[in-house]
Amino acid sequence: MILWQGNGEAYKLLAALLASEYGLAALPELARQEGGKPFFPQRPDLHFNVSHSSGLALCGVGAAPLGVDIEVVRPRRAGLARYICAPAEYAWYEAMGGDWGSLYTLWTLKEARVKCTGRGLRQHPNTIAVPLIAPGQAGELDGLAFRCYAGPGWRGAACCVLPERPPETVASPCDQNVSFS
Repeated sequence: MILWQGNGEAYKLLAALLASEYGLAALPELARQEGGKPFFPQRPDLHFNVSHSSGLALCGVGAAPLGVDIEVVRPRRAGLARYICAPAEYAWYEAMGGDWGSLYTLWTLKEARVKCTGRGLRQHPNTIAVPLIAPGQAGELDGLAFRCYAGPGWRGAACCVLPERPPETVASPCDQNVSFS
């Protein structure tokens, strides 16, 4: 998977990534799956996903289904953590300090997962299971690979379907070719 993060419009960033990494002169035609996930009908070999938040953008492209999310960290309503977190997630959140950055770490992981699977947020957020990992860490759950990212005032996550591989292989597909500006 190739991830790019930058400022501006997410699809412009995606077009720049595709030009730089795949030599595509223009963004291929887009379509949407039944659940709303975008795809390139003429390029079934390229899976992609985009996210944007307050002028930041994150996009990913790879050979397997993937999902990405980026969020600007800002205070939200009291009680949100209890609403979106399963009990173990809430305990992890409190152990990490109970701050907004930690909550956004969990939220971006959840968003990345539902975007990877194409399900969207059609279930209660506390039922969307994610590994309990901090920015800079990777994890696996249910045949998916996850990676968290962070910068000043933002959190991000990527999720992709794990390829079939021997158990001793440790490299995560979310670790490849990451470019953050």
